[in-house]
Amino acid sequence: MFLHDEYEALQGGAGILDRSGRGRIRLTGGDRRTYLQGLLTNDILALAPGQGCYAALLTPNGRMISDMRVSELGGMVLMDLPGATAADVCRRLADFIFTEDVQVEDARGALGHLGLYGPLAAAVLSRVLTPRAGDQEPAAVEAGTPRMTVGQNAEREFAGIPVIVVRSDDFGVPGFELFPRADVAGDLNQALALAGAVNVSAETAEVTRVEAGRPEFGPDMDEGTIPLEAGIEERAISLTKGCYVGQEIIIRVLHRAGGRVARHLVGLAGEAGSDGFSRGERVHRGDRDVGVVTSAVFSPRLQLPIALAYVHRDHVEPGIVLQAGSADASGPRRATIVALPFIPSAS
Repeated sequence: MFLHDEYEALQGGAGILDRSGRGRIRLTGGDRRTYLQGLLTNDILALAPGQGCYAALLTPNGRMISDMRVSELGGMVLMDLPGATAADVCRRLADFIFTEDVQVEDARGALGHLGLYGPLAAAVLSRVLTPRAGDQEPAAVEAGTPRMTVGQNAEREFAGIPVIVVRSDDFGVPGFELFPRADVAGDLNQALALAGAVNVSAETAEVTRVEAGRPEFGPDMDEGTIPLEAGIEERAISLTKGCYVGQEIIIRVLHRAGGRVARHLVGLAGEAGSDGFSRGERVHRGDRDVGVVTSAVFSPRLQLPIALAYVHRDHVEPGIVLQAGSADASGPRRATIVALPFIPSAS
């Protein structure tokens, strides 16, 4: 359920989101980054300890199997990804190993996952987590130092127990992904709340995600999606690395077709006072069906219904007015194409 107080915490304070439903995969062994380099879309080999990136695993036809965040921790790679794809990705990664020194482990039973987001997230985090024992790095004095950029990671301690901290911007506000030992995740949640953070629902976080124009695997991306359609290529795809599964299709589209794909993920804005959009709702331009809504919310900041939708490439320019829905009792509603994000990121 969406609650205004939770939304305000994400916009002006700090909000805690239970992300235990996401998957967590650990890869160890000396060949872990070289191994992933040939499978994932981003440059994993370039990651030094403390660094990370967003990436995708594709089929040979360039369609998405899953997206994921990849963090090189120094002794292992931690991958967090949608819960619905975790088991399949874990199995695929294990099945592809031949002679490489790589071990793949589903870590959902060992590690918990909390998200902490909002302008005050770093301040709250510094009250709860401490540097590792013996850690003398100046940057480690505060757990949520502003010098920690998106994708970077560090290990901190909560009551003497290690917690992996990853800087993120999944919801368009400053944020951190926290991976404590699974049996202390509840205690960490409670400590963050006592330090000033507010627990928020998935429905409230969803509003900020759509406002930030961030597609999510499941509603906005699936096994039929080419990353270029979802607009994630700048974050997820390296154009300078070597070969990876599905690369041929991506390069062909980029260089031979000029990046042209049949559809693009766009933002739709409704009119003040009009009914909201619905997932799966068709959108039209005149008498032509040109697309479908994938995620829909009401934006408190804009005071408008907004949505993410896939629209045919000939109808994606900002300012184009489409119609959502059918000619029922209420009639079709105006849906104006807008540039993403709806609200610029504060990260």
